Amino acid sequence: MNIDAIEFAENPEPRCPCVLLLDTSGSMQGARIAALNAGLMTFKESLMKDNLAQKRVDVSVITFDSQVKIVSDFVTADSFEPPTLTAQGLTFTGSGIDLALDALDRRKTSYKDNGITYYRPWVFMITDGEPCGENESVVRLAAQKVQAQEAGKKVAFFTVGVEGANIQQLSTLFPLRAPIMLKGLSFQEMFEWLSASMSRVSQSRPNEQVALAPPGWGIV
Repeated sequence: MNIDAIEFAENPEPRCPCVLLLDTSGSMQGARIAALNAGLMTFKESLMKDNLAQKRVDVSVITFDSQVKIVSDFVTADSFEPPTLTAQGLTFTGSGIDLALDALDRRKTSYKDNGITYYRPWVFMITDGEPCGENESVVRLAAQKVQAQEAGKKVAFFTVGVEGANIQQLSTLFPLRAPIMLKGLSFQEMFEWLSASMSRVSQSRPNEQVALAPPGWGIV
C-alpha cells in the first residue's frame, strides 16, 4: 500500500486542493517576504479553527524565482507546516504555473485512484512583478493552459498582485478572472479570507457553487 493509499484510508473525506503559488524573486526581499511568511502562519491558524477544513483542505506550496520548486507537497491543513521563505533571483512565472498545474493533475489522479471525491482545485498565485528571465512563449503557453482549465471549470486560478506588480500585464494574461491588487502588505487579511473561503467550500457539496465574501484586502 502506497503512502497516498494509507493517507486516504485514514481520512476518506472529500478534498479541496489549494496550491499557493508564491513569487520569491529578489524584489520580494525585506518587508514583503516577512509579511508573506506571517500570512502563511495566519492561514494555518485560521484553517485549524475549522474541524472540517482541517481534514478536507489539501495545501501545497510552490515557489518561483530563478527556480521553481515544490516547497510543501499536498497535505491536509492539520498536517500543513508553513514554510519560512526567502527571496532571491528572477521571476519564472510561466514555469511556476506549469509546475502548479502538473502537481494538481498528479493529485487529482491520486484522488481518483483511491476513490476520493474532490472540489474544483484552487491555485492562488501571489506575485509582485512581471515574468522575468524566461522565454515569453513559456509564460504565454502557461497562461493559455490556465484559461483553458478555467473555462472547463477544472481549476479556479486567482492572481494577486503585490504593490509594484504589472496588473495590466497580469490582466492580459489572465482575462477570465480579474487579478486582485493587494492593499499594502495585507497578507494576513488575505490569508484569513482565503482560509474562510476554503472553509466555506469544504462545507459545501463537490460541484456546488459557493458564494465568496468580497476580498476587502484587495482592489479588483
